[in-house]
Amino acid sequence: MEDLKQTIISYSSRSLEQRKNWYSPAAEAYNKARPRYPKNLIHQVVEIAQLSTNSKILEVGCGPATATVAFAQLGCSMFCLEPNPDFFQLAQQNCQPYPNVEIQNISFEEWTTEALGFDAVLAASSFHWISPEVGYPKAANALQESGYLILLWNKELQPCYQVYQRLSEVYQVYAPSLDRYEDRETQEDILRGLGKIVIDSGQFKDLISGQVTSEVTYTVDEYLTVLNTYSPYLKLDPQTKNALFAGLKHRIEHEFGGSLQLSYISAFHIAQKS
Repeated sequence: MEDLKQTIISYSSRSLEQRKNWYSPAAEAYNKARPRYPKNLIHQVVEIAQLSTNSKILEVGCGPATATVAFAQLGCSMFCLEPNPDFFQLAQQNCQPYPNVEIQNISFEEWTTEALGFDAVLAASSFHWISPEVGYPKAANALQESGYLILLWNKELQPCYQVYQRLSEVYQVYAPSLDRYEDRETQEDILRGLGKIVIDSGQFKDLISGQVTSEVTYTVDEYLTVLNTYSPYLKLDPQTKNALFAGLKHRIEHEFGGSLQLSYISAFHIAQKS
């Protein structure tokens, strides 16, 4: 739990300017390669949070609208905040068919909470970028009395352990600090910790959690594209990254026929304003 808190602090304590532009180098890749949230997960969320065409949703850090579109299809009114200018443009493109979606290029911190009484505040893999001292009270403030906070998470894509062991050898040569494997237990532990933080904020009650595991196949190029969108890879110096990616590409092509079977956990935490 302490590790998790430290990780969140490492994201949220970066300057606002840094956080706004963090994903810019990988915005297109993120839009193209990051997995979406499974339909059955969205369906569960809609039921639990009692969302309908009449609902008003505030989305915090919508990115390129990775989750937005799934909720926009309900026909409910959505007001989305996205601080990154590149994500903001991609989100506008992706939400073009949905006149019920309004997107502003602003951070949650800078946005002035109007007492609008949203039915739900939604954040999909974005709430860890906001300091808990700011994020939870502000989310609660934006909600009407019985409103819900909905946090969605997609954990990193993982190959099976045997495949990881072969790729690990490449990491050990070029970027040993990125050589880590999160087994199912570790990922579930992290998700439990994220849920505990919601309740520890004192702003929310009656936490409901759920998850869905998805299996996907990525070609070597798709896999490297998605790796390029994860924070530790964004921090790598270009020379190291090029060498690492060339090594991974060679191994995946020669040992795994140029593609990988991957799995990822999608999860939700839903809690009611207390």
